[in-house]
Amino acid sequence: MAIDTTGSQEGQQLSRDAQIVRTSIVGIAANMLLAAFKAAVGLLSNSIAIVLDAVNNLSDALSSVITIVGTKLAGRTPDRKHPYGYGRIEYITTIIIGAIVLAAGFTSLKESVSSIINHEVASYETVTLVIVAVAVVAKVVLGRYVKAVGERVGSDSLVASGTDATMDSIISASTLVAAFIYIIWGVSLEGWLGAVISVVIMKAGFDILKEALDKILGQRVDGDLSRAIKQTVAETEGVYGAYDLVLNDYGPDRLTGSVHVEVDDDATARDIDIITRRIQQAVFAKYGVIINTVGVYATNNTGLAGQIRERAYEVAKAHPEVLETHGFYLDEELDRLSFDVVVSFDSKDRQAVADEIRREVQELYPQYKTVVLLDEDVSE
Repeated sequence: MAIDTTGSQEGQQLSRDAQIVRTSIVGIAANMLLAAFKAAVGLLSNSIAIVLDAVNNLSDALSSVITIVGTKLAGRTPDRKHPYGYGRIEYITTIIIGAIVLAAGFTSLKESVSSIINHEVASYETVTLVIVAVAVVAKVVLGRYVKAVGERVGSDSLVASGTDATMDSIISASTLVAAFIYIIWGVSLEGWLGAVISVVIMKAGFDILKEALDKILGQRVDGDLSRAIKQTVAETEGVYGAYDLVLNDYGPDRLTGSVHVEVDDDATARDIDIITRRIQQAVFAKYGVIINTVGVYATNNTGLAGQIRERAYEVAKAHPEVLETHGFYLDEELDRLSFDVVVSFDSKDRQAVADEIRREVQELYPQYKTVVLLDEDVSE
């Protein structure tokens, strides 16, 4: 790597980690207070929903503790054993929080079904309803605050905690609705409402798990980011096109990757070195992304080569599954022409499409050996 990123990344990481820890501490304090109030009220009123609500607040506090621990571990500096750092620990933290949300939803569903079967009826007092109403407002405010900070600093764990808090506010709100229905019409719906809300909570937990697992498995790069990076690379002097951008996610704000560029086929090693360094500097300065490798396509697009290139690309693009063509080169000394095609994942047989394109171009130019390479559709 031709640029020094240490100071910049460490400064950003310290600021980000401090915000996450501070927000999590606020969440712990708020949830512990709410849990204490709700547990007392729930036991006095014989309301299983309010008691479960208190348990959910304790799980929220635990989620905040896990977020702090995960953030501290993820912030450790890279070492010989883990040269890319520990950033992905945050995704593991998010998975744990998602599992907690899922478990809370399952427990709530179980208790709600039990309440329905046993025809349990809660006793609602004015003070009970007031405290629950205050809890709803508190959880809405807390959820919005935690989620907003999480989105601002790019912390999936905080976003998950904020979502969890929002789910808790919905539980509390459903308790209020059930209470008013019982007071006005004498119909007890607490168990039924609890069951419905439990399913909503379980769905939220599943979504949190899915998003974190997607990032660990390796998901498609954000389209706006990939297009912006490619444009920056393509605007570098001496570059005629940017392709095959691959970004690896090693934790929030820790992206590294590679890109291929088209350059003149008579460019020297010195020319390519200058281009590479400019690309790395520009991409890191604008996006904080480290480009470790810049691959090179030698290109000759004038005269006969330009004519053949245009015709070959027309043949390729006649196939609706083809998303992009690039890397064309005509080597007249070896009587060889080659280029790459990006074929949609929706195609039933992507290699067959590339083979058919190669056959069609070969028929047009039998004097040259035609090579068509299948590229992966990894970024926009």
